[in-house]
Amino acid sequence: MNTTPTKIAVVTGAGSGIGRAVARELLAAGWSVALAGRRLEPLEETAKLTASGPATPVRGAGLSSDVRLRRVGATSRDGAAPDERPVRALPVATDVSDPDQVSHLFTTAAEHFGRIDLLFNNAGVSGPGGVPVEDLPFDAWRHVVDTNLTGAFLCAQAAYRHMKNQSPQGGRIINNGSISAHTPRPHSIAYTATKHALTGLTKSLSLDGRSHHIAVGQIDIGNAATDMTDRMSAGVLQANGETAPEPVMDVAHVARTVRHMAELPLDANVQFATVLATTMPYVGRG
Repeated sequence: MNTTPTKIAVVTGAGSGIGRAVARELLAAGWSVALAGRRLEPLEETAKLTASGPATPVRGAGLSSDVRLRRVGATSRDGAAPDERPVRALPVATDVSDPDQVSHLFTTAAEHFGRIDLLFNNAGVSGPGGVPVEDLPFDAWRHVVDTNLTGAFLCAQAAYRHMKNQSPQGGRIINNGSISAHTPRPHSIAYTATKHALTGLTKSLSLDGRSHHIAVGQIDIGNAATDMTDRMSAGVLQANGETAPEPVMDVAHVARTVRHMAELPLDANVQFATVLATTMPYVGRG
């Protein structure tokens, strides 16, 4: 756990899966975390799973920004008044593909926590599975690109602006790539293309951030056990045309790796990390 004053993170896609696991890991380590995702209810559930409880949630851009940092339903020691002690989990409903909502997310986090030390740029969708490239609807392609690439850019841009201008200057961005940033699965053209592009985003941000004390890295994850990988046990299409089950790993291993990356001093950086189920088909896939 950090022994330095509380640090502030924004975690996108925090309502489930890897985002929820990372948010909980950071909160357990003493971080304050703005929890971002499309739907407020899963974000509130993530917050309730932490010891600190959620702050009064924010429903997105265009609504009142008068949000008190207060535990939902909490009372003071004498039971008379709401507990006004600072809390460390702030749910903010956000569509990362919407520039106004992204701006609102980071402004809200900075106003209520004082600064932004970390962005875990995690929100993403896989798109329709098993659809050959010739049959992939344009709307499906656009949805994956808007979320995985444009959304990641918008969040990184907003974080970069705050980190550059705050005092002390600087911070860290960790992008959630994928094994598919290196090697694709069959019928995954939209997802694979966006994850390859995310690697370019990481490299460019890392270069541009040097002079502003902004460190940028990427974690590429393979088969962490979440709702998205439930299908692995039943079997998924392999490069040779066969369908076969694949091993998964505990998502907690991913969360601990992200926290390690996040808690390095800004003069050190994990540029790229790969965490995967040991025997999954990656080395030699295809």
